[in-house]
Amino acid sequence: MKYLADTCVLFPTVMRTLLLEAAKSKNDEVFWSEKILSEWSASAKKLGELGQLQADAEISLLKANWQNSIIDFSLELEESLYLPDLNDRHVLAAAIAGKCDAIITLNNKDFPKQILDQYGLKRVDPDHLILDYLKDDDTMIIEIVKCLLIKVNKELKEDWTIRQLLKKARLPRTAKAISFKIDG
Repeated sequence: MKYLADTCVLFPTVMRTLLLEAAKSKNDEVFWSEKILSEWSASAKKLGELGQLQADAEISLLKANWQNSIIDFSLELEESLYLPDLNDRHVLAAAIAGKCDAIITLNNKDFPKQILDQYGLKRVDPDHLILDYLKDDDTMIIEIVKCLLIKVNKELKEDWTIRQLLKKARLPRTAKAISFKIDG
């Protein structure tokens, strides 16, 4: 599958890391555009200078580690599209230009099914997608989550559980499913 990741999926570090590692493990492809990365940087700016610096560093790492994941599209394509929020047209344009199968987003209302259907696209919630990956290969996804938890706890000097981490990352169903698999 080929997915276009919306800004709201890339900006939270835990969600992005889990999603990208899970997709890589299933040989799925994930794409974005420069405009999506610019939105991420602009959103992080609201967190202050440190937030902006961290986002820009993460964007640089993302570009280095996923070198073929940037989709270019024409302004004409973007302007020809309609979505309830016209500021999201660039996401749809990138998905169309990249011949993606779906857009991964938390923003359901601005990507209506009837509009996406016209372009052969689906809208996918990241929590549901990770749950699908979990069903296919729970060992791999649980290992990714455990490594992510260790890294986050070390960096933040915290003692979070997997469930706490994933709920904070706006992945409540995944948190429940993985906790059940680990704790029984």
